[in-house]
Amino acid sequence: MDYLQQPVLFKIKKVSRYVSLYGVRRTYMKAISQLHLKRRYDSLPEAAVSLRPSQTVGVIGCGNFAFTTIVYYLKRGFGDVIAICMDTDVHRAASMSRHYRIPVYSSNAQDVIKNAQVKLIYIASNHASHAEYAIEALESDKSVFIEKPHVVSEDQLLRLAGAMSRSRGKVFLGFNRPGSRFGRLIRQYLERESGAGMYNWFVAGHAIDPNHWYFKPEEGGRVLGNLCHWTDFILRLVPHDTYPITIHPTRVAKSDCDIAVTYTFNDGTVAVITFSAKGHTFEGVMERFSAHKGDALITMDDYKTMTIQVADRKRRFWNLYRDHGHKDNIHRAFEAVRDDLSYDREERLAHVWNTAWLFLKTREALERNEPITIQGFDRKLLSS
Repeated sequence: MDYLQQPVLFKIKKVSRYVSLYGVRRTYMKAISQLHLKRRYDSLPEAAVSLRPSQTVGVIGCGNFAFTTIVYYLKRGFGDVIAICMDTDVHRAASMSRHYRIPVYSSNAQDVIKNAQVKLIYIASNHASHAEYAIEALESDKSVFIEKPHVVSEDQLLRLAGAMSRSRGKVFLGFNRPGSRFGRLIRQYLERESGAGMYNWFVAGHAIDPNHWYFKPEEGGRVLGNLCHWTDFILRLVPHDTYPITIHPTRVAKSDCDIAVTYTFNDGTVAVITFSAKGHTFEGVMERFSAHKGDALITMDDYKTMTIQVADRKRRFWNLYRDHGHKDNIHRAFEAVRDDLSYDREERLAHVWNTAWLFLKTREALERNEPITIQGFDRKLLSS
């Protein structure tokens, strides 16, 4: 939906509601991002000719998410650490550069990847390009933060895993929800309980125009563009050795929205994701999570409220504003590279593979409309 074309009363209600959900600053950024996306220059502004030593970050992709979230949180948390931003639409790159005082902007990704001062690259371009840019950056021994989905095909996954094995660079993924305050609490309480779990996500997503770029064949559709958030979260709620996993699709006409997917794990865990996209969701994506494991019962609504009951003890949690974990996820990647924090390459490689394999095979199961059973990562896959 083009919010700039909506009636004034709609805009006022939208801004007012978002202030209550995200606070004044985030709402302001979301509002001016609509102008950023449409900004055009008669004469492009000049880029800087020198960088400060602290400017070691590059950004590829200057769309709405990068503008309102990635660069916003980097700037607020660490100051002027971004050296260069790039977008195939040079006007967007220039607009982001001007707004956030980023010294250099470009429409050529090589200007970011080959920049000797850049150590960490945040990749938030179109989905099909995520892995391609990440592989190039890793081959140059850069660290990368890859927005979801990190791959859109099995071939990309194989090549990305190979690049990870050869590179000194670190890889971070844009799956933010498990690292949010509520995400950490959910995992903390469930890990205390023994036995199998029962998990259920209900997600109401945005209705997207049929001509939206998400639906281009090469971009992966909504399973890879949206559902991967919750497949990743569920994967983190089960032990690493609960393979095989069987994916059971439920669908009617569409294979990527208005669907339900059930996952059965080797330890007896059952998880269900229901994804609906039938109309405009005024407050953005709506999520409701329910869990039962051992004595723990958990319900969570939209990262605003959560109730956790363990036997006779019940606790209620509130967030002042929705916290999907974006800030912490973005900050952790920067700090890990800046401070050269410990990094388990084998564990990260396995997760990069397993979470991608789950959402790729979920898409396949839905498209074929039949169950698929998958195994976990095996390093021999990289030499086959």
